[in-house]
Amino acid sequence: MSPGSIEHFFALAIGFAFAGLLASAYQLATREPPSFNLLERGPRPSAFAAVPFLAFAAPFIIMRNTLRINALERGSFQVVMAATVVAGLWSLMSGTVAVMAFEALLRI
Repeated sequence: MSPGSIEHFFALAIGFAFAGLLASAYQLATREPPSFNLLERGPRPSAFAAVPFLAFAAPFIIMRNTLRINALERGSFQVVMAATVVAGLWSLMSGTVAVMAFEALLRI
């Protein structure tokens, strides 16, 4: 494997891990699972604060919802695969941002 591939794999893993950490911390603090409904509360400061939270927690929420729907309704393989690809790409992007932020903090 090339060093670039390994770096992308770690960014993907860090993105999923960070999403799970954020979602678990939210659920611990509020006793309810995070969802995209946080944005439907209207133009309040909490809705604006939810945007960066959801940007990083979205891969976890997407996969949790997909697996829950698949277990209840016996969804199709194509839908699960598409959701996995979307969550994976989203996790790769958010993991890359997280790695860049950690590297920037280490340089200070």
